[in-house]
Amino acid sequence: MNVVAHGIDLVETARVAEVHQRHGRRFLDRVFTPGEQAYCLDRKRMYEHLAARFAAKEAVLKALGTGWRDGIAWTDVEVVNSPAGAPSVRLAGQCARLAAERGLSEILISITHTEAHAMASAIALGGQTKG
Repeated sequence: MNVVAHGIDLVETARVAEVHQRHGRRFLDRVFTPGEQAYCLDRKRMYEHLAARFAAKEAVLKALGTGWRDGIAWTDVEVVNSPAGAPSVRLAGQCARLAAERGLSEILISITHTEAHAMASAIALGGQTKG
């Protein structure tokens, strides 16, 4: 595999909390999949987890080189966790189609968060290794 692209994003946790408090379920349903909501809302520091997933979605779109356009939905990017807790990305809809068009085989992510900020990095892989 070759590294094709990289994306990174930083989100203020308080901003995600503010938007959620203002728009409630509508915000959650628009931005997060049911699986992401179940994971985050069950956490002690749910806003940190929501902010981290928000940052991951932004980082993935930067790695795809698209931004939020051409019919992309927030829920086209889903952050899932392995049983050990490692995050990974599941693409759907328009994002999955764009990744296939660009020859991307996998997107690796790393996320971190504190009370104040959440950050995510996404590395898009594609093609074959030489040798």
